[in-house]
Amino acid sequence: MEPLRRWYSSIIIMDNKKTGKSQQLWRKAKKLIPGGSQLLSKRAEMFLPEQWPAYYKKAKGAEVTDLDGKKYIDMSLMGVGACVLGYADPDVDKAVKKAIDAGSMSTLNVPEEVELAELLISLHPWIEMVRYARTGGEAMAVAVRIARAYSKKSKVAFSGYHGWHDWYLSTNIGAKDNLAGIHLAGLEPSGVPKELKDTSIPFHYNDIERLRAIVKEHDIGAIVLEPMRHQEPKDGFLQEVRKIADRIGAVLVFDEISSGFRMQVGGIHAKFGVTPDIAVFGKAMSNGYPMAVITGKKRFMEAAQGTFISSTYWTEKIGPAAALATIKKMQEKDVPAHIDKIGKMIWKGWEQAAKKHGLGIVVEGPTALVNFAFKYKNVLELKTLFTQEMLRLGFLAVPIVYVSYAHTEEHVKKYLAAVDEVFGILVKAIKDGNVRGKIDGPVCHGGFERLT
Repeated sequence: MEPLRRWYSSIIIMDNKKTGKSQQLWRKAKKLIPGGSQLLSKRAEMFLPEQWPAYYKKAKGAEVTDLDGKKYIDMSLMGVGACVLGYADPDVDKAVKKAIDAGSMSTLNVPEEVELAELLISLHPWIEMVRYARTGGEAMAVAVRIARAYSKKSKVAFSGYHGWHDWYLSTNIGAKDNLAGIHLAGLEPSGVPKELKDTSIPFHYNDIERLRAIVKEHDIGAIVLEPMRHQEPKDGFLQEVRKIADRIGAVLVFDEISSGFRMQVGGIHAKFGVTPDIAVFGKAMSNGYPMAVITGKKRFMEAAQGTFISSTYWTEKIGPAAALATIKKMQEKDVPAHIDKIGKMIWKGWEQAAKKHGLGIVVEGPTALVNFAFKYKNVLELKTLFTQEMLRLGFLAVPIVYVSYAHTEEHVKKYLAAVDEVFGILVKAIKDGNVRGKIDGPVCHGGFERLT
């Protein structure tokens, strides 16, 4: 541990009896902004209540500096999966600055959106047309609108997480909590028209029998799913979904907002040899700049002209410029190969450290979104203590890592040395029956909870 001690000795270790500027600003934000943040996944309560450095002054590569000047290596969400090249990538930023200098918005259209369309079509020959948005949730709403417009059917069968819009959240109307096992518990459909009840029906990934039962009971116009999240398809699952969609005349939509580009340039669905009718991309395709795209076969995409889908800021210049620079760099540098290598190092390190200390965990892939789960009942307490102790050692850390091109082997070595120490702390706390007593504040949230 001595090398790691020397490395972080220059870092100001957090005194949990005091709070810094970031923690103070978060308390103020909760009074001014409903929910504190625009994104549930960035709430401090999801990480380390009262201690998490909720705001940053600078982010570069894999390092983040908070408002008090404390530096951390980000071995967690990396911009919630958006910054696949790392923070403030110089090549992407150069392209964006050029776009800004040329004028980010005009009465006329930007040529970059045509160039980007051609690039995306070259990655997947099945793609014939594209539409743009700027966030994943709205892009999925557009995709579902197009699918419904084409099929002339209202009902959607879905698996996985697809955003916050009415079509998705309506699955919880009159239900116990359909999304608890699909995405997140406690998501209330307040404000979603009750008339949308039973228009979106969930099924679990790899559960083909459930999908068969759904299409037998409902007139389904679209089947929406992530082609892969933390599990690979089993027993020809995606192929069977494709067959069902064809048989009932439903539009097959793949949501690759999280999986796209980071595991394979252009999207993971090509790895499994299944072609959707529409595929949606976002996050990693533009390395932290707002951009999303709905791609598809011409006969489906042209249904967009029969319904009103339009927004001013879908025509700005920065998003397409960032996407072009990001995708080209990912191709040139073979970024997915680097991400896979780093992800495997983290995976192996977690397993070795857990075995050494006798800590019960289960590690899941894919390597680009490698994660582990504690095999204990007090999962949230253990997660909170893990995050707290890793923060002391200079890391933003939770039991999942969105691996980026900026993560180096040296980063991983330092990180795993810290993990080794913290896993030892966790095991001792478990044996002493004192996990909660080691936490210097509230336990993190595990689902959607109202902030006070």
